[in-house]
Amino acid sequence: MSGIKYFVSEDSIVRKIWGKADTILFIFAGAAAEFALNKAVDWLYFTGRLPADPLGRLFSTVEYSRQILFSKQEDAFKAIDRINAIHKGVENSRGGQIPDWAYRDVLFLLIDLSIRSYELLERKLTDAEKEETFNVFNKVGLRMHLAGLPQNYTQYLQMREEHLQQNLINSEFTVDLYLQYKKHLGSLRYRVLKQAQLLVAPKEVRKRLNLGWLPWLQAIVWGYKLLRLIKVETFLRNALLPKAYKAQIIAMDVPYLSNSSFSS
Repeated sequence: MSGIKYFVSEDSIVRKIWGKADTILFIFAGAAAEFALNKAVDWLYFTGRLPADPLGRLFSTVEYSRQILFSKQEDAFKAIDRINAIHKGVENSRGGQIPDWAYRDVLFLLIDLSIRSYELLERKLTDAEKEETFNVFNKVGLRMHLAGLPQNYTQYLQMREEHLQQNLINSEFTVDLYLQYKKHLGSLRYRVLKQAQLLVAPKEVRKRLNLGWLPWLQAIVWGYKLLRLIKVETFLRNALLPKAYKAQIIAMDVPYLSNSSFSS
């Protein structure tokens, strides 16, 4: 047994969830929907990076999360500390403070979308596996010194629902972000993104975005699972990927090396 201490144990369900590009793409799709509605999205607009390159900004968030989950504990702590430092720099530049609830929102959506995406494509998670998923991301929040974190998965579910009710709004930022998504993805990939959001986004998010619900969407998932059985699903997926991110996304099917370092 390896003596290396990882941020997430090597047999964790979280590694299985975040070790497949398909699952991560659904997490990305759901995050794109929820980020667009978050009342604190103006903080992401402040630097100009989100509207200029919304896909790159979101992919970097998802990729950074994955790096932390597959790294040694010491390296993960360093990465989380750097995230704190970056946010502190933005706060100093703007002369304000990012609210704790905004940080919690990001952690909460990563927990929720990890579970939703894996269950959509793979199988239902056990209560213990859901609790473990919560514990991993809560550990990130603790390292970030966030206030008001839930104590357990049950409390998280209650707080998650409260955040969805209180912290989402369909604003001019929402409209602009979806215009940017369409501009950067093109019409076909944009439609695929919205269908993916319909499958994984929480009900409150779908309602505020007016995404609706199409009964035949589940049949698409079943068809995709069939394609996976005959090993041709990656061809279809890769054909739909934006060229700028294709290599990065395909690489997500390969777990990080155990000696990954984030000290640079």
